[in-house]
Amino acid sequence: MNAVAVRRTLDTLIQARREDYASVSRLIGRNPTYIQQFIRRGVPRKLDEDDRRTLARHFDVPEHVLGGPPARVGQAVVARAAEATAIDDYLLVPCLDAGADDAGAALAFQARWISGLCSGDPQALAVIHVDGDAMEPTLSHGDPVLVDTADGSAALRDGIYALRSGGGVLMKRLTRNPATQGIAIRSDNPRWPDWEDSPAESLDIVGRVIWVGRELR
Repeated sequence: MNAVAVRRTLDTLIQARREDYASVSRLIGRNPTYIQQFIRRGVPRKLDEDDRRTLARHFDVPEHVLGGPPARVGQAVVARAAEATAIDDYLLVPCLDAGADDAGAALAFQARWISGLCSGDPQALAVIHVDGDAMEPTLSHGDPVLVDTADGSAALRDGIYALRSGGGVLMKRLTRNPATQGIAIRSDNPRWPDWEDSPAESLDIVGRVIWVGRELR
């Protein structure tokens, strides 16, 4: 594999395991920024042989997907399957807000699982971090939520949606009144106000929230 493909593969593996660059750097006995520099800047140009072996064992993939020598003929089928799992079976979904660690951040999801979760094109998905406590206890401040931007105003139905408001993004529970076709905007936290019968066309909907992930405390 070429150097770019190796860096992309390692980045995907790290995100799929919900690990971070610093912890993986420490795993191979390096300084906390070592893996980040390798992935983002290509420094060093290739992984040290001992580092590569340790990482391959940790992520349970063949060494050649991390830049090692090609697999022998007898190992080819197993190697191809492992490489497909490492790369093709994951989809990187971009984080579109200030809650992300840095520009260009993304979360990795298993492709087949996420395809069955969204309404259409998985490329229309985005990760947004919850800001505030209006949706407690359903959603907590800082929670990463998966938003299907292809599932918005056109097919609006009862559920939690991401809405643009005042330069930010809010998570609210929307309910359509079948008599007036107006939209009730509600917060799960009773300390926050609700709005009844808002015109549907007045809402700037980013998309429907279809998944939330959080650290257990």
